[in-house]
Amino acid sequence: MASPASLASYDSDGSENRISSMQKIGKGEPVDNDEFDTWMKSKQLLKPDDQLDLTEAELGEEIPKLLSTENRHLPRNLVVYDFREGAFLPVPPPENTITLLEFEGTSIHKDTDEAKEQISRKGTDDEAEGEGEGQEQEEEAPPPPEEEAPKKKLTNQFNFCERAALTIANPSRSVDTQTIPPPRSSYGASVLQWVIYDSYIEDYAQQQREKEREKEKKPGLQRRDEKSRKDEKAKQAEEFNKRYLQACQIIERMVNQNIYDEIAQDYRYWEDPSDEFREEEGTLLPLWKFSYERTKKMCVTDLCFNTLYYDLFAVCFGTLDFMKQNAEGAVCLFTIKNPSFPDYRIATESGAMCCDIHPKYPYLIAIGLYDGNVIVYNLQVGTKEGPVYISHGVNGKHAECVWEIKWGPDMQDGEINFFSVSADGKVFNWVLMQNKLAITTIITLFLELDHVSGPDGSTLRLKGSGTCMVFHPHNPEIFLVGTEEGFIFKCSTAYSSKYLMTYHAHYLPVHRMDYNKFNSNIFASCSGDWRVKIWEDMRPEPLFIFDLGSSVGDVKWAPYSSTVFAAVTTEGKVFVFDLNVNKYKAICTQAIVSKRKNKLTRLAFNQKLPFIIVGDDKGTTITLKLSPNLRVKTKMGKKAGVVDPQLLESQKLDRLLSLVRELPEGEMVKETVSTVASN
Repeated sequence: MASPASLASYDSDGSENRISSMQKIGKGEPVDNDEFDTWMKSKQLLKPDDQLDLTEAELGEEIPKLLSTENRHLPRNLVVYDFREGAFLPVPPPENTITLLEFEGTSIHKDTDEAKEQISRKGTDDEAEGEGEGQEQEEEAPPPPEEEAPKKKLTNQFNFCERAALTIANPSRSVDTQTIPPPRSSYGASVLQWVIYDSYIEDYAQQQREKEREKEKKPGLQRRDEKSRKDEKAKQAEEFNKRYLQACQIIERMVNQNIYDEIAQDYRYWEDPSDEFREEEGTLLPLWKFSYERTKKMCVTDLCFNTLYYDLFAVCFGTLDFMKQNAEGAVCLFTIKNPSFPDYRIATESGAMCCDIHPKYPYLIAIGLYDGNVIVYNLQVGTKEGPVYISHGVNGKHAECVWEIKWGPDMQDGEINFFSVSADGKVFNWVLMQNKLAITTIITLFLELDHVSGPDGSTLRLKGSGTCMVFHPHNPEIFLVGTEEGFIFKCSTAYSSKYLMTYHAHYLPVHRMDYNKFNSNIFASCSGDWRVKIWEDMRPEPLFIFDLGSSVGDVKWAPYSSTVFAAVTTEGKVFVFDLNVNKYKAICTQAIVSKRKNKLTRLAFNQKLPFIIVGDDKGTTITLKLSPNLRVKTKMGKKAGVVDPQLLESQKLDRLLSLVRELPEGEMVKETVSTVASN
């Protein structure tokens, strides 16, 4: 049991009021142990866990705080420009003390000359007074001799201790701003008293009219006005954000141009001098690599240059591996002015397999997806609002992957339309209506093979799986379609039941086709059977065959020469051919990416500048500049006069093709076989 002194309470005046538990028990009052424990815990000192343990010597140590009389904010090494001397002259540093109070006093120090003079003057005055009194006393009686009076001590001896303290002075800062001066104009007029009076009357009448309008307004109209004001503020904020974004883009481009200054100089002006020592051979100079962080694991499925801005191009990201499909895709628009980040980013719900930019309206971009849907974006509106058109429903889209998409010429009523080909064997025409996409089946691809009998005894026609499509450059009704079975069908939008021509082109799927830019009767095709073939319209046999040693992903004719074309392979190589220089092998074969890790998939020529872009299966697009030997143009003869360059290129290709056409059929086949063997 606790002792009587263990339970105590205190009054408000601090006196101790002890009540023992025995007294409470004797009186019959209950004892609350929890209250006592709580009271004891409140009286204990709590020690933090991170408190330092100091010794007695450390606890008794005095830590002085000293105030220095030195002002650290005083400027040093000040100079002033002297116009007479024509140079900067040093200024003596200011004093270290700061005068807080100053007044004139009457006290002087005893050791000064003035104080000594006052003391001596006072002594002589005292002696003179003493002599006058002595003469009067001598006449009466001789006074007794007095001791010499001591000198009077001055009270103020300046015996004091000066104490000074420094306060923290904020450092001075110079803030400079530069603004654009407001526009100025000179105005002159004569102001008379009646003009001032009329202006005041007009202003007063305007104020009265505004007050009456506010009285006549109803609550509904006021709400509409508030809503319109909010909409106007939102539009102003959006406009400001656009201008702000544009300014940021310009700054970002300037920074990137400074970072990649050497590459930018090479891109414009550098030419490979080693081409002078090579005979009929050239090289490719790597410039920039374009990539986006979210598409690094995707494959570049299509490349397309903008028809108006030659330095802007679109890159589609998806996958060509059907066993490992990504859940989403993307389309990025890059510009050479900003290699570090795309200008526009479009996220798609499925892999983006192809795209095309409208030649007349460069802000419209059509995209074909892996799930069979097609979407259209308007870059003027922006990509955040989503597509302006999208296909819907099971019957309103392709049943399988959309492999290629192409814009068509405007219809008679002015509607914008495009075409798409899919692995389901159908070619669709899409018309952009006011609120939806109108779909029309142009042709269904059927193979020209024998009918196959079905399980119920019926006969079936085998469908072809479309892989690529290209339109005739001068006749918009004619187009070519490549299939997985290796056939190329020449079709027309006016006939949906038969083909104009069938080419038994390749043994594996046809990946890409392209018309010659100077002769619309010549086109090239590439396939997974390692071959690139040059065809003439309505001729069943190819004019040239080139074996590149691996699957060919893309082939394109050059826009500057009628005999130059390029191709890319899965081994990471780029081949550039010039039929006018060599009809049997490439004048440039260069490995761009690692053969084991990456594969090249797509290729595109720039229409104005001498460079190409190639894409790989790791989401990277590489820019390559063509050396002078790879872009040799046809020179005019001295006696020829002024001739159109287009006509010269067309004549050069015709001369080359005439050599092939004149050969008998057997010899032509031998030449093509020897071409394959030589490669």
